[in-house]
Amino acid sequence: MQYQRFGRTGLQVSRACLGTMTFGFQCDEAQSRAILDTAADHGVDFLDVADVYPLGGAKGDVGRTEEIVGAWLKGRRRQVVLATKCVGEMGPKPWDQGMSRRHILDAIDGSLRRLQTDYIDLYQLHSYDPLTPIDEALEALDSIVRAGKARYVGVSNWQAHRVARALGRSELHRWQSFASVQPRYNLLFRSFERDLLPLCAEEGLAVIPYNPLAGGLLSGKYDGTSAPVEGSRFTLGAAAQMYQSRYWHERQFSTVAALSTVAAEAGISLVAMAIRWVLSHPAVTAPILGASRPGQLAESLAAVEQGPLPADLKDRLDQLTHDWRAVDAER
Repeated sequence: MQYQRFGRTGLQVSRACLGTMTFGFQCDEAQSRAILDTAADHGVDFLDVADVYPLGGAKGDVGRTEEIVGAWLKGRRRQVVLATKCVGEMGPKPWDQGMSRRHILDAIDGSLRRLQTDYIDLYQLHSYDPLTPIDEALEALDSIVRAGKARYVGVSNWQAHRVARALGRSELHRWQSFASVQPRYNLLFRSFERDLLPLCAEEGLAVIPYNPLAGGLLSGKYDGTSAPVEGSRFTLGAAAQMYQSRYWHERQFSTVAALSTVAAEAGISLVAMAIRWVLSHPAVTAPILGASRPGQLAESLAAVEQGPLPADLKDRLDQLTHDWRAVDAER
């Protein structure tokens, strides 16, 4: 496993990050521990969690993923770079979610307890809360770092203009600044190439993209002629509608078919090609790889070990999946 500098920080992380959002719902605890063991065996020591996980679970399931990861971490904490997130709904009260100072301070204490650790390496705002002034959230994150509860802070699912504004406010007030962003990014969704990824490259932010396989669509096992397979993310409880809305469309299936042809001609699997394409973007630090069983993860990690795609193959894929949402920032 190769290591990569985490943005402009001095931290080094494995070139792949293990996503855990399936743990506790799609995967039971035994499966989850087997996936964690497989990741560790392949040299992955960067884990991404969130307080609201598992994905697709009911409201009473929130926190279960952190509990599973926390139990597995016993005796291993110093060997892992641990990331988690807040902002999502964690209780019945209106202040049990969002970016308010109250919720952020409550949320990190809850994550520390469930993860059975004294600190979080990377603490992230999971989404943007328009009801909270940005300065309130940034000052709360700064206080968490100063208290030693987190080492770095970042965001997930933020648009470029909001990241840029937050960076400016942090610089003005000398608060802890974002070290990373976590966007959705894959061959079927390239919108952030227009503004967010160039911003990250210019500002030295780490990029840890999720959904590199588009929820499994880029595995090539779906063609749209039949209903989604039970147990997949396209049927996964509360998350099913979100994933179908993102990817379950004729245009996407047509693109996947064309990509499968290219992969066959290149002599590599569609999974490997999709992951290596994400790795080929110079702004990307470490893609977040998820799995519902250890074998799936092993295939994805083998692709990471192969590294970025040859330039000619990447160019071909860029042309095949290019659309107006991914216009080069300099055009």
